[in-house]
Amino acid sequence: MTELYRTPLYDVYKNYGAKTIDFGGWDLPVQFSSIKEEHEAVRTKAGLFDVSHMGEVEVRGEDSLAFLQKIATNDVSLLKDAGAQYTAMCYEDGGTVDDLLIYKKADHDYLLVINASNIDKDVNWLTANTFGDVSIKNVSDDLALLALQGPLAEKVLQTLTDIDLSEIKFFKFKDEVNVAGVKALVSRTGYTGENGFELYCTANDAVTLWEKILEAGKEDGVLPCGLGARDTLRFEATLPLYGQELTKDITPIEAGIGFAVKTNKEADFNGKAVLKDQKENGASRKLVGIELIEKGIPRHGYEVFVNGEEIGVVTTGTQSPTLGKNIGLALLKTEFTELGTEVEVQIRKKRLKAVVVATPFYKRPKN
Repeated sequence: MTELYRTPLYDVYKNYGAKTIDFGGWDLPVQFSSIKEEHEAVRTKAGLFDVSHMGEVEVRGEDSLAFLQKIATNDVSLLKDAGAQYTAMCYEDGGTVDDLLIYKKADHDYLLVINASNIDKDVNWLTANTFGDVSIKNVSDDLALLALQGPLAEKVLQTLTDIDLSEIKFFKFKDEVNVAGVKALVSRTGYTGENGFELYCTANDAVTLWEKILEAGKEDGVLPCGLGARDTLRFEATLPLYGQELTKDITPIEAGIGFAVKTNKEADFNGKAVLKDQKENGASRKLVGIELIEKGIPRHGYEVFVNGEEIGVVTTGTQSPTLGKNIGLALLKTEFTELGTEVEVQIRKKRLKAVVVATPFYKRPKN
């Protein structure tokens, strides 16, 4: 039996009642209290996630920008210092290697944040595509990543630092910030659809930071949160998960993240020709929201039909904790993706009626 990877916080999980599972080879908490309670906390107060299983890669050197322009679908030249950018890496056929964040620390100095299940694959891919003066360093084991998410996230975190957090705008960050005596990179980013921060610190400082944040947020109802709530939150906000909405066989255009694909940038990048064609002429498949009309829950991998013809598959589905509806994301043939189109989802031995609905399912209320 292969031993599971563990984050620097593993030994303190039990202090918070964690129930852990095997998640892509990692022993991670699926929940601490209950998925619904943690989901609700993030939507109404704040929740703290250990996402230290995510991978981090340093890209440095004189040719680092040209290199990133070659492997990234977004236009990395638009990034300013202390800025973050969401992008994808693709194969030549347009299929997705991974989706990721790029942080620009300075000219010739970038940090890439990649998905845990793809760390080895991504590092090999990056290394195989390097040229000129570019160094690739996997620093995943050296860093921990905590995510404080929810409408009270800023209020709680502000009690632990002297810097003005309101100055860190969406997809911006500050490095070397003192948070409760721990040096951290503090980024206004997240994977929940809520306002909040992601904090990168050394692996040795992870437990201190985790405990200090939960202690500071106790009176405001901040809860430790697991993978279960992370998935329902990102799903409601229609944020893709690699392995479900994005795979080597699904392009960023098909998955609905065309905003992160800049086919008009001068630099050539892997998959550019295919993605440009899909952007200009439309893809044959499209990711859409569906809502069950009949009683049932659409799950990952369930087939979708119209008049007996299989037209696609559910990528993610659940009963939405916020909306109380049985909804899903499905990759369907484009001709069946108009809002209001009736489809059927194969759930065990029955085909249950569903309808194509607008996404995202949830949008954060504006202040």
